[in-house]
Amino acid sequence: MKKLLIAVDIEGVAGVWRPEQTRAGNPEYERARSWMTAEASAAVRGAFAAGVDEVLVNDSHGSFCNLLADQLDPRAMLIQGKPRMLGMMAGVDQGVDAVCLIGWHCRSKAFGTLAHTGNSFAFSRVWLNQIEVGELGLYARLAGHFGVPVLAASGDAQLAEELAMVLPDAAAIVVKWAESAHSGRSMSPQHSQALIEEGVTKALLERRQAPLLMPGPLTVRLQCQTPAQADWFALLPGTQRLAADELSFEAAGIAEVVRTLNCFSAMSSVLR
Repeated sequence: MKKLLIAVDIEGVAGVWRPEQTRAGNPEYERARSWMTAEASAAVRGAFAAGVDEVLVNDSHGSFCNLLADQLDPRAMLIQGKPRMLGMMAGVDQGVDAVCLIGWHCRSKAFGTLAHTGNSFAFSRVWLNQIEVGELGLYARLAGHFGVPVLAASGDAQLAEELAMVLPDAAAIVVKWAESAHSGRSMSPQHSQALIEEGVTKALLERRQAPLLMPGPLTVRLQCQTPAQADWFALLPGTQRLAADELSFEAAGIAEVVRTLNCFSAMSSVLR
């Protein structure tokens, strides 16, 4: 394997439980983003230990500007900022051979740490051709569109359960166990980082999971957090209003689905 993409979120990082840890502007976030960066670096070390030649690290949370560049393993190339055509999977079209997901979380309405899908302010639930998906399901299929497999994911035990349903041959690296949306048991950052490094190396050497394919056309059903969100999203040509808080749209493929959802996410900012 020559080139790896590591997509890094924050809600699945060891020690992260509360919303304020995921939002800029407070000391709790500064500490959490440092742990996030350390877990990303652990994955980078694991990749190079497996013989990878090049690593891209995609900052995949919120503003996409969370990872501390001066604390990241210097052998990696860092992708940050928005907007992006491929969102949380930016870089997957740059000749990578595989993807690892670090610090990810389970889908909205599931029992897990800070569970949500895409934009927690705007989206409640998302279905692709009647299959309910979270960020894992969306972006694993987007990677599959480019012929790239997701080989490993780290996060809580509930994410591991979702991973087993979506990508049964991918490696789950469990670093914490949710007891409610905002509480549970977690490994120490040092323990989680060691486990991630070891788990990424093992997953890359074994390469068990094939790319997840979902050819188009696709029908997307979206339940919004409020009817006011649906009011705005329904302005986009091609959308169909299904209920006060639900709409649907057709897409040629998964890349178009992700772009449309990211447009809805940006539109939702007018209601904040």
